[in-house]
Amino acid sequence: MLHVAAAADLQPVLPTLAADYENQTGVKIVASFGSSATLTQQITNGDPQDAFLSADTMHPQQLVTAGLATGMVQYARGALVLWARTDSPAQPISMASLTSDKVTKIAVANDLHAPYGLAATSALKSLGLYDKVKPKLVVGENISQTAQFALTGNAQVGLISLTIASSKAYRDAGSFVAVPKVYAEIRQSGVVVAASKQQAAARAFLVWLTSDAVQKRLPAFGLEAAK
Repeated sequence: MLHVAAAADLQPVLPTLAADYENQTGVKIVASFGSSATLTQQITNGDPQDAFLSADTMHPQQLVTAGLATGMVQYARGALVLWARTDSPAQPISMASLTSDKVTKIAVANDLHAPYGLAATSALKSLGLYDKVKPKLVVGENISQTAQFALTGNAQVGLISLTIASSKAYRDAGSFVAVPKVYAEIRQSGVVVAASKQQAAARAFLVWLTSDAVQKRLPAFGLEAAK
Protein backbone atom coordinates (compact mmCIF):
# COMPACT_ATOMS: atom_id res chain seq x y z
CA MET A 1 0.00 0.00 0.00
CA LEU A 2 1.31 3.40 -1.01
CA HIS A 3 0.13 6.66 0.52
CA VAL A 4 0.11 9.47 -2.03
CA ALA A 5 -0.55 13.14 -1.28
CA ALA A 6 -2.09 14.60 -4.44
CA ALA A 7 -3.05 18.05 -5.66
CA ALA A 8 -6.80 18.66 -5.72
CA ASP A 9 -6.93 18.88 -9.53
CA LEU A 10 -6.15 15.15 -9.58
CA GLN A 11 -9.34 14.16 -7.74
CA PRO A 12 -11.10 13.13 -10.98
CA VAL A 13 -7.90 11.54 -12.36
CA LEU A 14 -5.99 9.62 -9.71
CA PRO A 15 -8.69 7.12 -8.62
CA THR A 16 -8.87 5.67 -12.14
CA LEU A 17 -5.10 5.57 -12.56
CA ALA A 18 -4.67 4.12 -9.08
CA ALA A 19 -7.12 1.32 -9.83
CA ASP A 20 -5.22 0.51 -13.03
CA TYR A 21 -1.93 0.53 -11.16
CA GLU A 22 -3.29 -1.84 -8.53
CA ASN A 23 -4.58 -4.18 -11.26
CA GLN A 24 -1.17 -4.21 -12.92
CA THR A 25 1.06 -4.41 -9.86
CA GLY A 26 -1.06 -5.45 -6.89
CA VAL A 27 -0.01 -2.23 -5.09
CA LYS A 28 -2.91 -0.26 -3.65
CA ILE A 29 -2.73 3.56 -3.80
CA VAL A 30 -4.32 5.47 -0.92
CA ALA A 31 -4.68 9.10 -1.95
CA SER A 32 -5.27 12.23 0.10
CA PHE A 33 -6.08 15.46 -1.74
CA GLY A 34 -5.50 19.13 -0.97
CA SER A 35 -3.84 22.27 -2.25
CA SER A 36 -0.19 21.81 -3.19
CA ALA A 37 0.95 24.27 -0.52
CA THR A 38 -1.12 22.61 2.22
CA LEU A 39 0.19 19.14 1.33
CA THR A 40 3.75 20.47 1.25
CA GLN A 41 3.30 21.90 4.75
CA GLN A 42 1.82 18.62 6.01
CA ILE A 43 4.74 16.63 4.62
CA THR A 44 7.15 19.14 6.15
CA ASN A 45 5.42 18.56 9.48
CA GLY A 46 5.91 14.80 9.19
CA ASP A 47 2.70 13.59 7.54
CA PRO A 48 3.45 9.93 6.65
CA GLN A 49 3.21 9.96 2.85
CA ASP A 50 5.20 7.90 0.36
CA ALA A 51 4.86 10.17 -2.67
CA PHE A 52 3.61 13.66 -3.45
CA LEU A 53 1.96 14.69 -6.71
CA SER A 54 1.87 18.48 -6.87
CA ALA A 55 0.11 20.76 -9.36
CA ASP A 56 3.39 22.62 -9.85
CA THR A 57 7.16 22.25 -9.67
CA MET A 58 7.81 24.83 -6.96
CA HIS A 59 6.39 22.91 -4.02
CA PRO A 60 8.11 19.58 -4.76
CA GLN A 61 11.34 21.53 -5.28
CA GLN A 62 10.92 23.10 -1.84
CA LEU A 63 10.77 19.63 -0.32
CA VAL A 64 13.80 18.45 -2.31
CA THR A 65 15.78 21.53 -1.27
CA ALA A 66 14.87 20.88 2.36
CA GLY A 67 16.02 17.27 2.09
CA LEU A 68 12.46 16.01 2.59
CA ALA A 69 11.96 14.52 -0.89
CA THR A 70 13.91 13.04 -3.78
CA GLY A 71 13.61 12.12 -7.44
CA MET A 72 11.45 14.96 -8.76
CA VAL A 73 9.81 14.21 -12.11
CA GLN A 74 7.30 16.16 -14.18
CA TYR A 75 4.30 13.91 -14.81
CA ALA A 76 1.85 16.24 -16.63
CA ARG A 77 0.97 19.74 -17.78
CA GLY A 78 -2.26 21.33 -16.67
CA ALA A 79 -4.63 23.86 -18.21
CA LEU A 80 -6.96 26.49 -16.79
CA VAL A 81 -10.55 26.89 -17.98
CA LEU A 82 -13.55 29.09 -17.24
CA TRP A 83 -16.55 26.92 -16.31
CA ALA A 84 -20.20 27.74 -15.62
CA ARG A 85 -23.38 25.80 -15.03
CA THR A 86 -25.82 25.51 -17.89
CA ASP A 87 -28.31 27.73 -16.01
CA SER A 88 -25.71 30.35 -15.05
CA PRO A 89 -26.24 33.98 -16.15
CA ALA A 90 -22.67 33.71 -17.45
CA GLN A 91 -23.93 31.60 -20.36
CA PRO A 92 -23.11 31.53 -23.21
CA ILE A 93 -19.75 31.17 -21.50
CA SER A 94 -16.80 33.23 -22.74
CA MET A 95 -14.03 35.27 -21.18
CA ALA A 96 -16.31 38.27 -21.62
CA SER A 97 -18.66 36.66 -19.08
CA LEU A 98 -16.25 37.73 -16.34
CA THR A 99 -17.07 41.41 -16.78
CA SER A 100 -20.80 40.92 -17.34
CA ASP A 101 -23.03 42.78 -14.86
CA LYS A 102 -24.99 39.52 -14.48
CA VAL A 103 -21.94 37.82 -13.02
CA THR A 104 -21.38 38.93 -9.44
CA LYS A 105 -19.32 36.01 -8.07
CA ILE A 106 -16.32 34.39 -9.71
CA ALA A 107 -14.74 31.39 -8.01
CA VAL A 108 -10.93 31.23 -7.93
CA ALA A 109 -8.50 29.17 -5.90
CA ASN A 110 -6.24 30.77 -3.30
CA ASP A 111 -3.20 31.92 -5.25
CA LEU A 112 -0.97 31.50 -2.20
CA HIS A 113 -1.83 27.81 -1.80
CA ALA A 114 -3.03 26.47 -5.14
CA PRO A 115 -1.04 26.54 -8.40
CA TYR A 116 -4.26 26.85 -10.42
CA GLY A 117 -5.17 29.86 -8.27
CA LEU A 118 -1.81 31.43 -9.09
CA ALA A 119 -2.44 30.73 -12.77
CA ALA A 120 -5.88 32.34 -12.53
CA THR A 121 -4.52 35.50 -10.92
CA SER A 122 -1.73 35.67 -13.49
CA ALA A 123 -4.17 35.21 -16.39
CA LEU A 124 -6.57 37.85 -15.11
CA LYS A 125 -3.74 40.35 -14.70
CA SER A 126 -2.25 39.55 -18.12
CA LEU A 127 -5.64 40.02 -19.76
CA GLY A 128 -6.18 43.32 -17.97
CA LEU A 129 -9.20 41.98 -16.10
CA TYR A 130 -7.97 41.58 -12.53
CA ASP A 131 -8.84 45.04 -11.19
CA LYS A 132 -12.25 44.91 -12.88
CA VAL A 133 -13.25 41.55 -11.41
CA LYS A 134 -11.42 41.62 -8.05
CA PRO A 135 -14.58 42.63 -6.08
CA LYS A 136 -16.37 39.59 -7.53
CA LEU A 137 -13.79 36.99 -6.54
CA VAL A 138 -14.82 34.17 -4.20
CA VAL A 139 -11.73 32.28 -3.03
CA GLY A 140 -11.55 28.52 -2.51
CA GLU A 141 -8.79 26.86 -0.51
CA ASN A 142 -7.97 24.50 -3.39
CA ILE A 143 -9.15 23.96 -6.95
CA SER A 144 -11.67 21.27 -5.95
CA GLN A 145 -13.43 23.59 -3.48
CA THR A 146 -13.31 26.37 -6.07
CA ALA A 147 -15.04 24.16 -8.61
CA GLN A 148 -17.67 23.22 -6.02
CA PHE A 149 -18.51 26.91 -5.57
CA ALA A 150 -19.36 27.12 -9.28
CA LEU A 151 -21.12 23.74 -9.39
CA THR A 152 -23.42 24.55 -6.47
CA GLY A 153 -24.23 28.04 -7.75
CA ASN A 154 -22.40 29.85 -4.95
CA ALA A 155 -20.48 31.46 -7.80
CA GLN A 156 -21.77 31.98 -11.32
CA VAL A 157 -18.47 31.01 -12.94
CA GLY A 158 -15.24 29.39 -11.83
CA LEU A 159 -11.66 29.48 -13.02
CA ILE A 160 -10.86 25.80 -12.56
CA SER A 161 -8.63 23.01 -13.84
CA LEU A 162 -9.40 21.27 -17.11
CA THR A 163 -9.22 17.98 -15.17
CA ILE A 164 -12.27 18.89 -13.09
CA ALA A 165 -14.12 20.50 -16.01
CA SER A 166 -13.57 17.29 -17.99
CA SER A 167 -15.09 15.05 -15.31
CA LYS A 168 -18.56 13.65 -15.91
CA ALA A 169 -20.29 15.65 -13.18
CA TYR A 170 -19.02 18.95 -14.59
CA ARG A 171 -19.57 18.01 -18.24
CA ASP A 172 -23.16 17.09 -17.40
CA ALA A 173 -23.84 20.24 -15.38
CA GLY A 174 -22.23 22.95 -17.49
CA SER A 175 -19.68 23.99 -20.08
CA PHE A 176 -16.32 25.70 -20.27
CA VAL A 177 -13.92 27.64 -22.45
CA ALA A 178 -10.15 27.51 -22.31
CA VAL A 179 -8.45 30.45 -20.63
CA PRO A 180 -5.85 31.99 -23.00
CA LYS A 181 -2.44 30.65 -22.05
CA VAL A 182 -1.05 33.95 -20.84
CA TYR A 183 -0.12 32.32 -17.52
CA ALA A 184 3.05 30.37 -16.80
CA GLU A 185 2.91 26.75 -17.88
CA ILE A 186 1.38 24.53 -15.18
CA ARG A 187 4.08 21.87 -14.88
CA GLN A 188 2.80 19.22 -12.49
CA SER A 189 5.58 17.32 -10.74
CA GLY A 190 5.96 14.49 -8.27
CA VAL A 191 8.51 13.39 -5.71
CA VAL A 192 9.26 10.49 -3.39
CA VAL A 193 8.96 11.55 0.26
CA ALA A 194 12.33 11.04 1.94
CA ALA A 195 10.81 9.72 5.17
CA SER A 196 8.89 6.98 3.32
CA LYS A 197 9.75 3.41 4.25
CA GLN A 198 8.72 2.39 0.73
CA GLN A 199 11.19 4.35 -1.37
CA ALA A 200 11.50 1.79 -4.15
CA ALA A 201 7.74 1.27 -4.43
CA ALA A 202 7.07 5.02 -4.48
CA ARG A 203 9.71 5.52 -7.14
CA ALA A 204 8.21 2.70 -9.20
CA PHE A 205 4.82 4.43 -9.11
CA LEU A 206 6.32 7.68 -10.41
CA VAL A 207 8.12 5.76 -13.17
CA TRP A 208 4.80 4.17 -14.15
CA LEU A 209 3.05 7.54 -14.11
CA THR A 210 5.61 8.98 -16.52
CA SER A 211 5.61 5.93 -18.82
CA ASP A 212 4.52 6.37 -22.43
CA ALA A 213 1.45 4.22 -21.89
CA VAL A 214 0.12 6.44 -19.09
CA GLN A 215 1.24 9.71 -20.68
CA LYS A 216 -0.79 8.90 -23.81
CA ARG A 217 -3.92 8.58 -21.66
CA LEU A 218 -3.61 11.94 -19.92
CA PRO A 219 -5.51 14.07 -22.48
CA ALA A 220 -8.66 12.06 -21.72
CA PHE A 221 -8.39 13.32 -18.15
CA GLY A 222 -7.78 16.98 -19.05
CA LEU A 223 -4.00 16.89 -18.75
CA GLU A 224 -1.25 17.12 -21.33
CA ALA A 225 1.71 14.78 -21.39
CA ALA A 226 4.71 16.05 -19.48
CA LYS A 227 6.78 16.40 -22.68
